Amino acid sequence: MEFRTGDEVVHPNYGVGNIVRLEERELAASGMRWYYVLAIGTATVWMPLQPDGSTTLRAVTRKQDLEEYRTVLSSQPIVLNRDFKKRQIDLIERLTQSSFRVMCEIVRDLTAFGWNRSIGETDATLLKKIQDNVGRDWAAATGQSSQEAIHEVEALLQAGRVAYQT
Repeated sequence: MEFRTGDEVVHPNYGVGNIVRLEERELAASGMRWYYVLAIGTATVWMPLQPDGSTTLRAVTRKQDLEEYRTVLSSQPIVLNRDFKKRQIDLIERLTQSSFRVMCEIVRDLTAFGWNRSIGETDATLLKKIQDNVGRDWAAATGQSSQEAIHEVEALLQAGRVAYQT
């Protein structure tokens, strides 16, 4: 998918931002490459394009698709591996898909993981980062503030807890 200046996009690690421009540059020793220059909050992020023109950026989630994600967030969570290393490997592997659905599933599953026990710092940090990114994407899709979007996501997670807590 080709993006244009001003398009709102989602970076897999940094969340929602805007395309400032497409620029060809030589950064590091990788030779000349094309980069999307993104404004994400107060940061500028350079996102390389692959030789075939592809990128891991994606468009902001469409408002009409949010009903599907509301269902995901309030659905029965997947039980995560209790072994820390295996759980981290599983979560990182899932995140490589870089889809909004996977991010919602991980927020649901990590939240549920903490229902019966406190989660460690690494899991809590990952959950916070992904939940913030989901909130910003949700807000961009709905026109809500990030706080309102995060509140809606939390309400959906709570509904899932009521329905599925084991």
